[in-house]
This record gives sequence, C-alpha cells and structure tokens, in this order.
Amino acid sequence: MRPLPAPYSDVALLLGRIVLGAVLIAHGVQKLGNGVGGVAQGFGGMGVPLPTGSALVAIVVELGSGLLLLAGAATTVAGLAAVAMMVGAWFFAHLTPAVFVSDGGWELVGVIAAGALLLAASGPGRFSVDHLLASRTVRRPPERVGAHGA
Repeated sequence: MRPLPAPYSDVALLLGRIVLGAVLIAHGVQKLGNGVGGVAQGFGGMGVPLPTGSALVAIVVELGSGLLLLAGAATTVAGLAAVAMMVGAWFFAHLTPAVFVSDGGWELVGVIAAGALLLAASGPGRFSVDHLLASRTVRRPPERVGAHGA
C-alpha cells in the first residue's frame, strides 16, 4: 500500500505535529505550574535519580521539544528528545501491567513516544521550519576539472 500523496501527507504531518507539540507543551506548563521543587518532590517519590535536575530536564524537554515539533524545527532532535523523556516516564512512573493512564498505565507516554518517533523518522513535512530552511539552502554543483587539470 502506498502512503498518502504529498499534499495530504504534509497536512497530516502538520496536524500530528500540532497535536503532539500542544500535548508536550501542556505537560511542560503543568510542571512549571507545580514548580521545580514540586516536580522534584514527585520525581523523588517515584525513584527518579537526581530529582531536581531531572525535573529541570523534564520541563525543558517537554516545553522545548513541544515548541520545536509545533514549528517543525529540528524535528528529528526534538522527536528523539521527546521519545527519551517518555521512555524515562514509562520506566519510572508507568511500568505497570495497566494500559490506561487513569490506572497509572502507559498509554499516554506510549502514544507520545510513538508519535514523536514517527515524526523523527518521517520528518516534519512541507509546512515546517525545517522544510523552509532546507529549501533556502543553495547547493552548488561540484566544480569540474578540465581536461588539462585546470
């Protein structure tokens, strides 16, 4: 089966980036609202190492990767950073047989990680900062060496 044609896949990637970016930003803002100390206290209770540093990293990664994914900028790096954060969240907070987040399960971190991984692998699409920057890069053809080495 073939993927969607380019105009449709670009719109799908844009919508996916908007939703995923908004969710990550919302989680980062929620952590900011709790304060680094509050997040660190919660992380410490879950056994997260270096809870204050981990809280700062979580806030920066969630806000930063959310904003970058929303814009489609540094998409591969932002997507992989979000995946790493969700793997950590799964390991420390959602490593249970439960699926549903309401039961402490892994569904939310799994979906965020899967979406971020897909964006990292596929790229952001045409409606993105990454595409805009790539299209402005001027590529010069290699210089040809003449028959006499000139």
